[in-house]
Amino acid sequence: MGGVTLILLLCLWAGSMLVVQGEDPYLFFTWNVTYGTISPLGVPQQGILINGQFPGPNINSTSNNNIVINVFNNLDEPFLFTWTGVQQRKNSWQDGVLGTNCPIPPGTNYTYHFQVKDQIGSYIYYPVTAMHKAAGGFGGLRINSRLLIPVPYPDPADDYTILAGDWFSKGHTSLKKILDSGRNLGRCDGVHINGKVAKGDGKDEPLFTMEPGKTYKYRICNAGIKTSLNIRFQGHSMKLVEMEGSHTVQNMYESLDVHVGQCFSVLVTANQEPKDYYVVASTRFTKRMVTATGIIRYTNGKGPASPDLPPPPVGWAWSLNQFRTFRWNLTASAARPNPQGSYHYGSINITRTIKLVNTAGKVDGKLRYAINGVSHVDPPTPLKLAEYYGVADKVFKYDNIPDDPPAKISEISMQPIVLNLTHRTFIEIIFENHETAIQSWHLSGYSFFAVAIEAGKWTPEKRKNYNLLDAVSRHTIQVFPQSWAAILLTFDNCGMWNIRSEIWDRHYLGQQLYVSVLSPELSLRDEYNLPDDTLLCGIVESMPTPPPKYTI
Repeated sequence: MGGVTLILLLCLWAGSMLVVQGEDPYLFFTWNVTYGTISPLGVPQQGILINGQFPGPNINSTSNNNIVINVFNNLDEPFLFTWTGVQQRKNSWQDGVLGTNCPIPPGTNYTYHFQVKDQIGSYIYYPVTAMHKAAGGFGGLRINSRLLIPVPYPDPADDYTILAGDWFSKGHTSLKKILDSGRNLGRCDGVHINGKVAKGDGKDEPLFTMEPGKTYKYRICNAGIKTSLNIRFQGHSMKLVEMEGSHTVQNMYESLDVHVGQCFSVLVTANQEPKDYYVVASTRFTKRMVTATGIIRYTNGKGPASPDLPPPPVGWAWSLNQFRTFRWNLTASAARPNPQGSYHYGSINITRTIKLVNTAGKVDGKLRYAINGVSHVDPPTPLKLAEYYGVADKVFKYDNIPDDPPAKISEISMQPIVLNLTHRTFIEIIFENHETAIQSWHLSGYSFFAVAIEAGKWTPEKRKNYNLLDAVSRHTIQVFPQSWAAILLTFDNCGMWNIRSEIWDRHYLGQQLYVSVLSPELSLRDEYNLPDDTLLCGIVESMPTPPPKYTI
């Protein structure tokens, strides 16, 4: 009997070891968020650092890795990170926005724990609280393909990240006061590349180095506040290979428009005379163009970069035409072995159409930005917590904006915006921009198919112009002035998810909403329960923890 028991225990032990060994790898980080002195435009000012770094550390992960980040908030204000583009499958608890998470109080810490499940690509993280993003706290997040899943290009000699963005010299506190007073931010003061601007005096240290004849991967993200950028490499062409988690048809470009919140990956070959060259970032669609440069140095190079910078494109029609050249690589595999093109989104019936029209106006004499006539307000209790605790009716109302807004929106009201979406429905969302400024819209928790951008107003007849074959699956899309954009997707990821303007003054003043996707079976196959270490605030702070809502 004792021998049988011993054998049984050994079998159980072996089985447990298989479970442990079969679990996906973990990456652990400890981040100390502090104020510090930075000089992105060459003038010292207060910025937000992570472990003393600006920009913050690069997270280098692989598909399906578990990422654990212990964040210590050493600022004097509540603080939150979001992980733009990470889909947080079944786990909106880790999305790090004010509709799902209580901010981390000053002097305390909180640990994010999420998995980069079934994803590859180039992403960014940044603060979502107040105007902290305008002071730093952002960084790159890359998800590499597993070794068993081939990528559709040879391994590059090295892998670099470019975080470019507009910059305001006033600082985040002053910018917040401007917005709170009912004014807009106006134009940026400059542009940075990885927190720096080359002076062009021959003494600049290189941002990147390249060895002649070799090819390098550059992950380019617009981490700015409100301004689209054009990125170009002096004397070098770019081969576009990936966009926000999707392999693309590999077209060549002399320059790329990268709108706020978007990320592209390109290959650049060091095939020119060995010397220094500039990578250039310049503002788009602004009355006064602002340009930043950074040095790329050949390892055996002799000679400074030429002061003659490659010219930028002009007008938004050029940018629209470039968007139309972006195509999904149907034969490449992304995070899974099956080709991207095996998902035939164009043959799925649309079950609901939601049109979102952005407008600006005054409420009590102060500027607010709205969607379908409503300007979103973050309540003291995060929406997801209110929903889980069963007190949603005390915090917000579902479906408080129409799917098809009136042609003329004359007034703006202020309240939380939450749309109730049915799990696994295939939905069409139209972003319509009636204003004179460009928009950039992001959807958390998902990738969508960006099937069309056109001038004018959307009508159902416009569907005949959709790209229903190889539109790129991505998470952020621009909408040009007096234009519209259409996206298609299946809402199969349960949780509370943010649709927001990446133009951060618009986001701060109400141009965002949330979609609630609930599991009808209340199953752990669809969504995770409330994590034990969840920060509580608002009306749920003093409430007893409810029993687990979801079961197997």
